[in-house]
Amino acid sequence: MLAFSYTLVVLLIITSVLLTLLILLHRGKGGGLSSMFGGGVSSNLTGSSVAERNLDRYTVLVGIIWFACIVGIGLWLRIAMK
Repeated sequence: MLAFSYTLVVLLIITSVLLTLLILLHRGKGGGLSSMFGGGVSSNLTGSSVAERNLDRYTVLVGIIWFACIVGIGLWLRIAMK
């Protein structure tokens, strides 16, 4: 049972780093802090490319895995504390 918790923690760390990198790869949509530092100067393309849509899908998938790890660790801690 202890190996399961270590697996979840390692998976949580990997998905956290991967999710951070995937979010940073996204193009700024304008407004907010990104436009304050010069991000709003670039031209706004109408529609997104295939690469941008795939990046969105990967980000959502990694986010779901990250969330499942959080819930799994919470449930494991709840069971382990009894």
